[in-house]
Amino acid sequence: MARRFAANNPMSAAAPVDDATSAGNVREVFWAFLRQGLTAFGGPLAHFGYFRREFVEKRAWLSEAAFADLLGLAHFLPGPASSQLGMAIGLRRAGYGGLMAAWLGFTLPAAVAMLALAYLAPGISQTFGESWLHGLKIAAAAVVIQALIAMARTLAVGPIRAGMAIGAGVGMLVAQGTGSVPQIFTLVAGGLFGLLWLREAPEALPETTAAPAAVPRALSVGALAVFGLLLVALPFAAAFLQDPSLGLASVFYRTGALVFGADHVVLPLLARDIVGRGWLDQDTFIAGYGAAQALPGPLFAFAGFVGATQTYAAGGWAGGLIALIAIFLPSLLLVVGVLPFWDRLKVHPHARGALAGVNAVVVGLLAAALWQPVLTSTVQRPSDWALVAAAWVFLGIAKLPPWLVVIGFAVATGLLTKAPI
Repeated sequence: MARRFAANNPMSAAAPVDDATSAGNVREVFWAFLRQGLTAFGGPLAHFGYFRREFVEKRAWLSEAAFADLLGLAHFLPGPASSQLGMAIGLRRAGYGGLMAAWLGFTLPAAVAMLALAYLAPGISQTFGESWLHGLKIAAAAVVIQALIAMARTLAVGPIRAGMAIGAGVGMLVAQGTGSVPQIFTLVAGGLFGLLWLREAPEALPETTAAPAAVPRALSVGALAVFGLLLVALPFAAAFLQDPSLGLASVFYRTGALVFGADHVVLPLLARDIVGRGWLDQDTFIAGYGAAQALPGPLFAFAGFVGATQTYAAGGWAGGLIALIAIFLPSLLLVVGVLPFWDRLKVHPHARGALAGVNAVVVGLLAAALWQPVLTSTVQRPSDWALVAAAWVFLGIAKLPPWLVVIGFAVATGLLTKAPI
C-alpha cells in the first residue's frame, strides 16, 4: 500500500501515515474532540471505540492500520491512554497545534465539571447531608473492583505476573503511610523483573504500519529530556523554594508520569501523596473519584477536583488548573518524544518485557488501594458490603454504564438515608 506524508504540514504526520491522511486545521480538531469530550462516556476502552468510529469510519482521518499503531503507542506509554491516543491523532492531523487542540477539547468538559463539583460539594452536603457522598464512595468501590478484575485477567496472567502482582500489593499494604517512594520502587522493580523474566519475542511488523514519524528527532529527544528533568527537578525545586504550588505540581506531574496499565491506577498514586500527606480527607477524595466515573472524557480530569479541594497549596480554580496541567504534561511530552522511535521500540523484546513487568505490579498497586483507602473508608457497617456488591453487579454483570450507577447510588443514598453517615 502506498504511503505518503502530509505535504502541506510535515508536522501533522505521526507513525504510521497512509492514504487516509490529509492535512487539517486546529479548529477542526478542537471541535471534533470537544464533541468526544461531551459524549464519550465509559472510560478508556469505550473511548477507543468512539475514536475509531469518529476518526476512522466517519471522518477518515486515518486508516485502520494507522489507528491500531497509535493505539499501541497509547497502551505502551504511561499516562491516560485515551488522551494520549487523542493527542497522537491531533498531532497527525494538524501538527502541534492539533495535539493541543485534541487534548483541550477532550479534557475541557470533564475538567470544568470537576472544578464545579469542588465548589458545589459543600453546599450539596449541607442540603442533602453526607449520604450522597457515601453513595459516590460505594459506586467508586465497585468501579475499582471491576477495573481490578479486568486488569488482573489481562496483565497478571501466569504464575510470574500473578506473583509479582501479589507481592506488590502486599508490599504496598505494609508500607502504608510512608509516602510515594515505595510505589516508585515497586514500579522500577517490576520493570527490572520483567526485563529478566518476561522478555517477549518481537511481533512481526505488518507492512501497512511501518512508517516513520514526521516529528524531528531533535525535538523528540528534547521532549524526553524535559520529561525526565521535570520528573527529577520539580520536587527539589519545590523543597528549595518552599513553594506549595510547585509541590502540588510535582505530585501531579509524577502521578501522570507513572500511571501504567490503566487510568484507574491514578487512584493509588494520588491517594498516597494527597490523602497520605493530609492534604485532603479520604471521604472527599473517594467521593470525587466516584463522581468522575459519571462524566464523559478522561478520568484524569479528577485531578481538577483534587487540586481545587486540597489544602496544601492554593485551592479553587487555581489549584485545579495546576493539577490538570501537571498531570497531563508528561503525556504531551512522551507522545512527542516517543513517536519517532515507536516502530523499533514496539517490537523490542526488552522494552516489551519491562512493560509487562510494570503492568503486572500495577495490578498489585490497585489491589492495595482497593483495600486502603477505598474499602476501609467506604464500608462502615455490614450493609455497606451488600451495597458495594450490588453496585458491582450492576456494573460487571448487568453492564449498566458507570455514570448511571454512580448517579443512581448517590441519589438513592441521599434520599433514603436520613442521618449522615
